[in-house]
Amino acid sequence: MAKKDINKDLYSQIDEYLDDKSKQIKQFSRGDIVEGTVMDVRDGLVIVDIGYKSEGIIAGRELKSDSLDWTKLVPGDKVLVYVVKPEDEEGQLILSIRRTQQASAWITLEKAKESNDVVETEVVEANNGGLIVEISQGIRGFIPTSQLDATRVYASGVRQVGKDISSKVQKRLNSLIGEKIQTRIIELDREKNRIILSEKRVTQEGDAEQRDQTLRKTKEGDVIKGTVSGITPYGIFVNAQGLEGLVHLSELSWDKVEDVGSLYKVGDPIDVMVIGISDGGKRVAYSVKRLQNDPWSEAISQYKVGDIVEGEVQKVVPYGAFIRIGKGLNGLIHISELSDKLVKDPSDIVKAGQEVKVKILSISSTERHLGLSLKAVDQENAEITEAREKMSDEELSEAVEEAITEEIK
Repeated sequence: MAKKDINKDLYSQIDEYLDDKSKQIKQFSRGDIVEGTVMDVRDGLVIVDIGYKSEGIIAGRELKSDSLDWTKLVPGDKVLVYVVKPEDEEGQLILSIRRTQQASAWITLEKAKESNDVVETEVVEANNGGLIVEISQGIRGFIPTSQLDATRVYASGVRQVGKDISSKVQKRLNSLIGEKIQTRIIELDREKNRIILSEKRVTQEGDAEQRDQTLRKTKEGDVIKGTVSGITPYGIFVNAQGLEGLVHLSELSWDKVEDVGSLYKVGDPIDVMVIGISDGGKRVAYSVKRLQNDPWSEAISQYKVGDIVEGEVQKVVPYGAFIRIGKGLNGLIHISELSDKLVKDPSDIVKAGQEVKVKILSISSTERHLGLSLKAVDQENAEITEAREKMSDEELSEAVEEAITEEIK
């Protein structure tokens, strides 16, 4: 046979070999799950053929599995394995039985999230934010305190906030370690190994349906009826037709709120305006004061710069004193306006609860603020007294008569 024909026949055989997929070296990536054949089982080591250029090794903790006892494997057995590394530093293919089971668990959890199935968890740790729970196959998730049924967290069954409350809540959370909790998945990210769960989505299933209905038909600016579901130092929680949200302290009243508990108690009916919905309804902001008349509008129509008005000292601070003129109308006497003498401590001049006469120096509608002066009133009184002392009896009598005439008019 001619040399040319021999080469042609050789190239043809090579092409046929390359086209035969059964003879090609398979390519694998980290995370692939494939079926392999057990080639050998040694002490703490299983060698598996998955059709790669070299046989794979399963060793150490990668052999651990709740559903498969590796010590009972024999050559020829078929086994599902997870590709940890196509090649390590020594060029070996590293496989895992343990991670195959874990990957399968992730797939199960993804399906559970899609179908909104109940997932059983076991509490393994507690921290300030909630509970860390074991789900399955070494996979852990997190239940925020806000997503736990309130009866587990608060003795009263009502959400509360405060230093004393926080320590009590932590003790109650710690006592849950070892307990099993039924949950639903609200967030799942396999790449970040992040799972957020909710017990409330199970225990308050009826509320969840109502919440979803309310969320679909509610928009910012709507006014809806609800009930007070929690009291905190920074506002109140309101459950409005299943949609729970916060009325922040600044949105409770046009007037300054010193004690939230004096205004509301849990269970009180309340009308609120929706002022914010974010994160798909996870965060809802309500307002009460926007349903009330703004006293500031009336105030600025009654007063003007230069007026002398009566007020009550509400609070004394290092830089001055806050004065309440009327409902929803407060102002500040700066330390420089307390006296025409040097003032080091405002409490030397005024005290909380004291009635004072002050002069309006400025009105800021944008900042809802009055600039007030105490010394200006004293100066005017001093000027009037001085003027009277200089007037003759006849002039003083005429001035009084003019004042009376003006008052009658």
